Amino acid sequence: MRLGFSISGHRDAASAVAVARLAEDAGFDTVWITEDYCERGAFALAGAIAAVTRRIRVGIGVVNPWTRHPALIAMELASLEEISGGRAVLGLGASNARWMTDQLGLPFDRPIGRLAEALDVIRAMMTGEHLDFQGEHFRVSAGLAFSPPRRTPPIVLGVKGPRALTLAAERADGLLLSILSSAPYIASVRGRVGPEAELAAYVALSVDQDARAARDRLRPMVATYLGVHGDHEITRTAGLDAELCAAFRQGWLDDAPRTDLVDDTLLDLFTAAGTTAEAAASLSRLADSGLDVAVIRDDPDVDPEQLMSVATLLQKAPPVSPPDDRRGDR
Repeated sequence: MRLGFSISGHRDAASAVAVARLAEDAGFDTVWITEDYCERGAFALAGAIAAVTRRIRVGIGVVNPWTRHPALIAMELASLEEISGGRAVLGLGASNARWMTDQLGLPFDRPIGRLAEALDVIRAMMTGEHLDFQGEHFRVSAGLAFSPPRRTPPIVLGVKGPRALTLAAERADGLLLSILSSAPYIASVRGRVGPEAELAAYVALSVDQDARAARDRLRPMVATYLGVHGDHEITRTAGLDAELCAAFRQGWLDDAPRTDLVDDTLLDLFTAAGTTAEAAASLSRLADSGLDVAVIRDDPDVDPEQLMSVATLLQKAPPVSPPDDRRGDR
């Protein structure tokens, strides 16, 4: 299993570029630039990062065909390919109604169909040839004015629903899975998409000699994202019951994440947290489940170089499973 690093949209541009260079020096496979609304724009940061790095892949993780027309995404991707010398990876997602409609006032309907058409348009335009496309969501009669270094750069889907996973299995080069993707969920996705597709997933990492301190740092984040996911395949596959999922969901909706419900069992499922051996065991379970790239989640409150060093060491550490009788404190 290879390592990637996600760069938080809360970092300023200079810090983001510096972190990317650290990731390249540490031997990471990919640096991913997130784009949450209304944080920093992914393509601008990716271009700056591509200009000062030489080896590491530069991933956009992810953009959507609501705020950007697929022709514009193709233009941006082709330009990033030029700047990086053919190291770009495009992450494409369907977004969600909360961001698109509630925050930005954009109608949000038939996301899978729109995502599928956007994928077709972007791929066709990246060939450098003129495209005549008449779809239900997009109509394009245009072509890039230049030829990118690669006609088929990798496009992965950042999706989590069953229909979207089927689309990814059929048409994408891989998947970028959500934060809190457990080993059982990753194994389930691997079974759907087959052995060839590249699977990457965001992974929350926290290591300390004091295992409780390491775990406590992640409890609020886990409570928040379990609320975001709610009663979903991600949580159901991990074994959470509907009542617990509903409690996390309500806490998130009330802007009061249920940190009190995040025990050590949930942390073992959804993060790599605790002592070095415990975190190594968690990463080992992800690798055994079929994960190709563990994308370490950035934490602006933690030294990124320390996070990268720990992640690299964990790949070499002998995994030790946590005790079976661990219950944790609620």
